Amino acid sequence: MGIRHDISHLINLPFVLIYRLFQYFLDILLSPTPPPPNANLGRPKIAIIGAGLTGVSSASHCVGHGFDVTIFEAGSEDALGGIWAKVNNTSGLQIHSVMYRFHPSVKWSGGYPNRQEIVSAISKLWKKYGLDSKTLFNTKVEKIYKDKQNRWIINNESNGRFDGVIACIGTCGDPKTPNMPGQENFEGQIVHSSKLDGVDAKGKKVLVIGGGASAIEALEFVEHSGASKTYILARSEKWIIPRNPIIDILLSLNIFGSETPLSWIPETLLRLFFYRDLSDLSPPKGSGKGLFTETPMVNNAVFNQIRSGQATWLRGDIKRFSPDGKGILFNHRSQGVPKNGPGREELIEGDLCILATGYERPSLAFLPDDCFEEQYEPPNWYLQTFPPKHMDVCANNCTYVNAIGTVGNYHIGIYTRFLLMFLVDPVARPNERLMKLWIDMTRWIKQRAPGGAFEFFTYAELLYWFVFVILINPFRWKWAPFVLCGVGVDLPKAVVMREDRVREGVGMNGVRREKNLTS
Repeated sequence: MGIRHDISHLINLPFVLIYRLFQYFLDILLSPTPPPPNANLGRPKIAIIGAGLTGVSSASHCVGHGFDVTIFEAGSEDALGGIWAKVNNTSGLQIHSVMYRFHPSVKWSGGYPNRQEIVSAISKLWKKYGLDSKTLFNTKVEKIYKDKQNRWIINNESNGRFDGVIACIGTCGDPKTPNMPGQENFEGQIVHSSKLDGVDAKGKKVLVIGGGASAIEALEFVEHSGASKTYILARSEKWIIPRNPIIDILLSLNIFGSETPLSWIPETLLRLFFYRDLSDLSPPKGSGKGLFTETPMVNNAVFNQIRSGQATWLRGDIKRFSPDGKGILFNHRSQGVPKNGPGREELIEGDLCILATGYERPSLAFLPDDCFEEQYEPPNWYLQTFPPKHMDVCANNCTYVNAIGTVGNYHIGIYTRFLLMFLVDPVARPNERLMKLWIDMTRWIKQRAPGGAFEFFTYAELLYWFVFVILINPFRWKWAPFVLCGVGVDLPKAVVMREDRVREGVGMNGVRREKNLTS
């Protein structure tokens, strides 16, 4: 085992060195310069709601380009890092870190950093850009509204006034903890998958309720804890893709962002070469659950644990906890049988039950009511992020539903810079009509998408949206290097200043002509 590990290390060493050099040059080329201490940052001033990965990254891009921010965080300083500050110490990144570069200056030590390294990277970024002095902890945002000067108020006027708002509340809020029939009878411990630190699973039979990303988190825990056996009790089949950056990036290159006539090719390849003898666990053909309809799980260990006998994956419905407190009565269904359909009921005994039932989605109810207009409610917004009636609000990484790619990559900066462009340059701003036209056009293009136009996207589709929105408006062309790469902000600013002088000159000439005509 030691020899195999040493050989693997030697093979991977050149790739690790290349990756570290790649990250070093990205930092030099694309990272905005942190402002000096006590710098006098200017307008537009941005309110950032949430101090998670997205909030800290968005704020760093704003101050790095000379614009002031205030971060509002509902929790204490312990909440810095968002969901990563809440999960277990055994949790780590499932996708390769090259797909989780949430800021150009981030430097990962390897391909799959753990929870501690991710939180540390967020904290370093927060301090590097001086955001510690710009963060209000224990400040929950209840409402935002505009004053008579059309500037945003956060909760009340004592918090200042802002030209734009970036909502960064994420998609994972409080843990979902369902109350299931008979659970009071269970003799073992019942715990949510996010609360596993300190739980003893050594030598125990573990029942994992749920078959999504939280189940993977639970499997990571039981593997580290030395559980004797794990049963994953899932309601339905779900796509699992390899923990391989090349494969994952290739899958995210589907620019159509939905199932296509060629989707059967990657789906068949996954069944043949990745699921192999466990293809029964994949969504059945013709079920409507294609690879490009829901967010797949990224993991290799789950199949390894099943093949070794350490884990068993069961598809079916939980009826109740057994009256004798020994386990769960489970209706085991065959592949393709719908939820609550016919199956074989059996008792699955266990000593510890983990609720891998996910998290409640945080509410955007603090936004004005007109952000939730019928037919144009999230995620049906401009670029999926800007409500049509408010181009000065960006809901960064908190409106998506499903995707292949990542929500932790460099598009955080792109969305932030789109907002800055809209605020700084009047001729580059979209109006409500054009924003709705883009939404309607995207819905028409993706009218055959099983889940809807905005309920699933791939990373290639997201990048297409960005480029298209720049190209469609010639007044935005000068902003392209800045918006897409974060470079060249001085030139667009200078051009905007000249445009302002021209507009002011035209206005003054118009006044003079009017005076001449009336004199």
